[in-house]
Amino acid sequence: MKQLITAIILLVACTSFAQVRVEGVIKDSIGNPLELANVIAINQDTKILDSYGITNGQGRYKLSLKENSKYEIQVSYIGMKTAKDSIETKTEAFNKDFTLYADNSLDAIELTYEMPVSVRGDTLVYNADSFKTGTERKLEDVLENLPGVEINDDGQIEVEGKVVSKVMVEGKEFFDGDSKLATQNIPSNAVDKVQVLKNYAEIGQLSGVTNNQDNVAINIKLKEGKTNFWFGNITAGGGDSPNGGLYMFQPKLFYYSPNYSINVIGDLNNLGEVAFTRRDYFNFSGGFRGPSRSSGTNINLGNNNLGFLSTQNNRAKDIETKFGAANFSWAPNKALDLSGFAIFSNNKTEIQENRDLQYVDPDSSNRDERTESNTVQNSDLAMLKLSAKYKPNTNNQLDYDIFGKVSKERQDQGLLSSQIGNINQIESSSPYSINQNVNYYYTLDATNIFAFEAQHLLSDEDPFYNAILADKSNYDDTAVKLGLDGAQLDYNIGQDKRIKSNQLDAKLDYWNILNTKSDINFTLGTILSNQKFDSNIFQFLDNGSRFNPTPTINGGLDDNNIDYSFSDVYLGIHYRLKSGIFTFTPGVSAHAYSTKNDQFGTETTESFFRVLPDFNMRLQLKKSEQLVFNYRMQTQFTDVSKFARGLVLNNYNSLFSGNPELENALSHNVSLSYFSFNMFNYTNVNARIGYNKNIDNIRNRSNFEPGSVINISSPINSDFADESVSASGRMQRTFNKIRGTLSGSFNYSKFNQLVQDVPSVNESFTQNYRAQLRTNFRTAPNVEIGYRYTIQDNQQGRGDDLKYYTKAPSIEVDAYILKAFTFRTDYSYNNFSDEEKTINTYEFWNASLAYRKDRDAKFEYEIKATNLLDTRAQNRSSATDFVVSATEYFIQPRFVSFRLRYEL
Repeated sequence: MKQLITAIILLVACTSFAQVRVEGVIKDSIGNPLELANVIAINQDTKILDSYGITNGQGRYKLSLKENSKYEIQVSYIGMKTAKDSIETKTEAFNKDFTLYADNSLDAIELTYEMPVSVRGDTLVYNADSFKTGTERKLEDVLENLPGVEINDDGQIEVEGKVVSKVMVEGKEFFDGDSKLATQNIPSNAVDKVQVLKNYAEIGQLSGVTNNQDNVAINIKLKEGKTNFWFGNITAGGGDSPNGGLYMFQPKLFYYSPNYSINVIGDLNNLGEVAFTRRDYFNFSGGFRGPSRSSGTNINLGNNNLGFLSTQNNRAKDIETKFGAANFSWAPNKALDLSGFAIFSNNKTEIQENRDLQYVDPDSSNRDERTESNTVQNSDLAMLKLSAKYKPNTNNQLDYDIFGKVSKERQDQGLLSSQIGNINQIESSSPYSINQNVNYYYTLDATNIFAFEAQHLLSDEDPFYNAILADKSNYDDTAVKLGLDGAQLDYNIGQDKRIKSNQLDAKLDYWNILNTKSDINFTLGTILSNQKFDSNIFQFLDNGSRFNPTPTINGGLDDNNIDYSFSDVYLGIHYRLKSGIFTFTPGVSAHAYSTKNDQFGTETTESFFRVLPDFNMRLQLKKSEQLVFNYRMQTQFTDVSKFARGLVLNNYNSLFSGNPELENALSHNVSLSYFSFNMFNYTNVNARIGYNKNIDNIRNRSNFEPGSVINISSPINSDFADESVSASGRMQRTFNKIRGTLSGSFNYSKFNQLVQDVPSVNESFTQNYRAQLRTNFRTAPNVEIGYRYTIQDNQQGRGDDLKYYTKAPSIEVDAYILKAFTFRTDYSYNNFSDEEKTINTYEFWNASLAYRKDRDAKFEYEIKATNLLDTRAQNRSSATDFVVSATEYFIQPRFVSFRLRYEL
């Protein structure tokens, strides 16, 4: 592998030499420098655009050209006549200045060749063909070639360090703007232009009164011939593996016209290629954002999903996927837009892992534990959304959305614990939720704007838990506390839970534009929430009947029936002032809060008034360079489960009882962010530092059984503040055909809890560093070399540090060979260690070779191999409130498949 990397670096170096730099200044007729002028160089022998540039604030440009070659230079700028001149390069760099003159004609600027990148106001336009190398198959491949654009580890698109909030195709939302579905499914050969919309405002009427500098959207313009026709591809394949036969079928069909669009995506495979994960499902908001998200109130409705183990980098011992999705939009007239989508996913996953766990240990008991588990998961996930937008004129807009989610899931796990013995666990759930949204925007005149937003959520969750503990002696003490019948063959414990949530979030905004530099915003809003929580612990007896035990702890309570209500009525005011390069937005909101929980005939209420300030300052240093400071004070409220007095089984080794006297927490949040994108030398820099302090935060008082890993906990308002500091930075720069990236992140957190009634301070410090070099040649093979280094340092109150290190060099190669073959391969090496020794090393190597007659061919044939080295396990570390774990995680073996792809 070392020899391969050396050969590739030599190839890159040889391909990059013999370049001559041409620089100069572009001015207008009176000598003023022109920023964002376009400069291109056309090789007169090959008639190919060899280089391009965009001028900076001083009107400077630079081009990298071949030695001893003839070029035509074209310079263009909106409102100016295009300038052309011929040059001949030698071996030395030289300067070439241009002067542009006003063009009074109405004709559009005509260029012989299209600019790879152009700037039109707040829109950055990439010509996709200028960055394609021939190996691209999907939108993600195209975006990774664009300067300033990245795909992060979560599959999200980032532009200049900002996450893209919406993806559109021909101005129509693609599955409600979801970036991951877009990047993985839109075919690359359909992409003509990628338009990056900075300062994007979803509601045009509010664009002048809201801070949209952090909002970025992407619109994909399709190639000529792709509109009013079906396009896409269908892929089918199969193969063999040690686990048996392999199969895949992936249809992706698209239709776009001026008035309507249809997108259909399908995926069936057992290759481990997960199209839509559980994480994607629960993170998929359908475009819904709470109207009061910026009010200073943070209410948590809880997460009552199953304790499903998650896949690591979409790898597991075995994965089967069935996925189907459809999306439509229709504009029956100019005033009305209708749209919607439906998504269904079924995943069957087998997970095997071994874990070493080290617990908080204030009384020096031996609680270290090793577990071995094998888990089978089955998830049926579905969602449906319908939307309508009515905009009869520029002053009125009415939106309505309804979004439903339903799922049916089950997890069966066999676990062997060094402390407890054999445990079989079953978890299942069939929850649903319905979210509705109504928005109305009204512009009275040039200085007065109104907006009403209301959102209603209705959800019903019913998680079931069952644990069968075969080694009774290891669980006897806990069984006595739970009141279980010890005369049975084993301890077979069950629990039913039911959580119903009903929440209304609404606000009315009024903006008054005072002048061109300032405006004022008044907000009247409310959040009304109600949750009902029921639970019951029982025991399955040997004869099949149910036994309802009476615990000897917690006052004999092991069931719950609680009604919890919350209300917030608030009035907010924000003033925005633009002064030179500064934009100041101070604000304050006054809240009247009220909470009530009713259980076992006892009602607990709390009402109070609180004023919450916030402040935003933006310093626009240049058009694409800004510094942003944010401060926000928030009141945090927890969900109903934390108030429920009856015992709840979080797990076989974790019992929990709530506290009806819990109070809210107060948080201070401060952040400073920096963004810069220099198109003159394609340098992209972003950095952020943030600090959070939580006062009266809700933490747990936990007590372990003597010498055991079984704990009983209840929530308390901590007397000590929890604090966290995070910092991240990333710098990317392009040197000719090579792009280098350096990034790092640091996260420190400290929180307090009680373990065995002893105060315990938990500290965690995580560091991530990454370096990357990537080439971007049009014809030569392209290479990406990377190195990742991670340190996880945890102090869990034991008096010693637990540190884990991960070192991971990697390399990727893709090549378009003989204009017919596409070769791709990637390799990564991972070393996972602690302070004393290497715990494990593992490698991954994947490769594929595809053939198509030419770029316009209908058929493509591909052979693809994953995990060529047949690695069977990987490692990771993690930390929770009172345990640090190192996990060995088993994955799928070597797969080899053959695939046939047909382009419509």
